[in-house]
Amino acid sequence: MEHHNETMFSNISVAPPDKILKLNGFFKADPNPDKINLGVGAYRDANGKNYLLPSVRRAEQMIYDQQFPKEYLPIDGYAPFNEAAARLIFGKELHNEIKERTVTVQELSGTGSLRVAFEFIHTFFPDAEVYIPSPTWANHAAIVKKTTLRAARTYRYLGNRAVDTEGMLEDLRAAPAGSIILLHPCAHNPTGYDIPDDQWGRVFDVLEQGKLIPYFDSAYQGYASGDLDRDAHVIRDAVKRGFEVFVSQSFAKNMGLYAERAGALHIVCGVPQVAEAVRTQIKSTIRAMHSSSPCHGAYLAATVLNTPELRAQWEVELKAMAARIQEMRQALVDALEKHGVVLPGGNDHITRQVGMFSFTGLTPDQVLYLRDNCSIYMLENGRISMAGLNPSNVDRFAGFVAEAIKAKPF
Repeated sequence: MEHHNETMFSNISVAPPDKILKLNGFFKADPNPDKINLGVGAYRDANGKNYLLPSVRRAEQMIYDQQFPKEYLPIDGYAPFNEAAARLIFGKELHNEIKERTVTVQELSGTGSLRVAFEFIHTFFPDAEVYIPSPTWANHAAIVKKTTLRAARTYRYLGNRAVDTEGMLEDLRAAPAGSIILLHPCAHNPTGYDIPDDQWGRVFDVLEQGKLIPYFDSAYQGYASGDLDRDAHVIRDAVKRGFEVFVSQSFAKNMGLYAERAGALHIVCGVPQVAEAVRTQIKSTIRAMHSSSPCHGAYLAATVLNTPELRAQWEVELKAMAARIQEMRQALVDALEKHGVVLPGGNDHITRQVGMFSFTGLTPDQVLYLRDNCSIYMLENGRISMAGLNPSNVDRFAGFVAEAIKAKPF
């Protein structure tokens, strides 16, 4: 068969690589046994190893012992998982109150949940503007662009080592009625700075006055503070206040189910009759996209959540993970001070942040110096995953930071 230089694909250019996946490639190729990966957003234990939660391991054994089926799940997913996921995010009491007007479907973790939701939004609210915080998780902008076919607008979020509440509110006041406002209920990614509890009322006032629609992306419930209820209180407060809301929920971080793609999409509607129509349309959207979700992660999460002994064990493990991250924040501050490092604005911002990530304030030149000379891998904007630090490498990391600042001053 004759081959030609020109093909129907000739006009397709190479897509830019995902920054985190590219960074992981550099890390894997590095032969240095003491290399440190602070880019990947996945929990590591105190020895730097992948952590399979014992509660999840026990659930997996139960699934095998009971021979759970591998048949296709219904379009909206595994019902025991959906019910348990909704109870977890809304709380048992509130869930019982709103159950008849809430649509819950199983999805491909947080990313799949967002993608299905925005396909639905684009179909039924084609003129709605979407607002995302600046900065936010990079995939938020990509998902909105792919589904709505136009770029998301942004609202100010990060100020001087704190949330720019006034800037945020000013931008939201200017948003057209009916706009979708993407919000992080806890453990803001990538900054680690959460909206203060005493400011959420002001945010809700602006949303209410502007007839704006809150969309909560909950990727870290329980992982941020160690308290499942505390990390979901913003979502529950919004629903109690009367908002109709979208919620994306992931079990990647808080159960370690990264590769299982276990997540859910919740839509709280005003009345049950509307919820039923929304349910049918969401299912129609899923059917045309991926037909149904994988069963194994849903079986695992549902077994943990619906088995009292495993649920109690999981909560203990979750608190321990959150506590280790907080301990490493303090350990990093202590190590930086030991090596005479003062980051822009001081080092205390590290302990004021919560969740997996921290904005260090290091410059791109310093980050590249750390990668090229010290085998330390982190994003060029200075964001690090606190889970990549542990007692055996935190002092070494701080020492290399001192070296990088000396070589490439602020």
